[in-house]
Amino acid sequence: MDLRISGKRALITGATTGIGRATALALAAEGARVAIAGRNEALLSALRDELASAGAAAPVVIAADITTADGIANVIVGASQGLGGVDILVNNAGGSRPRPGAEANTTDDEWWDESFALNFTAARRITEGLLPGMKTAGWGRIVTLTGAMTARRMNAASPAKAALWSWSRSLSAELAADGITVNCIAPGRINTPQIVNRLFPTEEARRTEIDQSIPMGRFGEPEELAALVAFLASEAAGYITGTQIPVDGGMIRMAMP
Repeated sequence: MDLRISGKRALITGATTGIGRATALALAAEGARVAIAGRNEALLSALRDELASAGAAAPVVIAADITTADGIANVIVGASQGLGGVDILVNNAGGSRPRPGAEANTTDDEWWDESFALNFTAARRITEGLLPGMKTAGWGRIVTLTGAMTARRMNAASPAKAALWSWSRSLSAELAADGITVNCIAPGRINTPQIVNRLFPTEEARRTEIDQSIPMGRFGEPEELAALVAFLASEAAGYITGTQIPVDGGMIRMAMP
């Protein structure tokens, strides 16, 4: 299927590993020019080299911490100038934020603020910074990674991701007449470093989660989710907006950890 995004300009945040990395590869394989943003410059450079080896146009590498105002500005300017504009924005950066233990030496306000800065505010500000160009072009695709579940234990990422979905739904209605679609994807348990190394670091833990919560009987792969990102970014998905699509193997959505 020709997704008709060859030559389109795409920014992917959180592109160092996992879903973001797979998304950059998927969009580049469709002929899009990509800017990849994240905190780890070494991993971004390795991805740049892999894309170049595969014959893709040289990606723009932006090493930045998007929990800061300067980092957000660097991403917006770096992608806009490096690509000459942005047609496709994939807001992928984010992370689980379980309540820290007493030994973490952090106040609740610091914990909440950092989580919302990463999981909500950065996506909102980057989107707002790139919207004028999309409106001028009369075309744009915004795909945002949200959350598929509510944790049984307090995790500051869950309400931040819920805010992201609510904001995206309203934004989709505002932008529809401008030719810009806004959609969300809610990942379940995907084989990414965050899920495998932090949340389920042992085979026993992964098997217990699968048996209790995932009817498909396995964790998903980043490439399976990236394929949906590529479709939602395409011309073919031009009449799809305001949606949140789970990619979770039919997960029972009350997470155990």
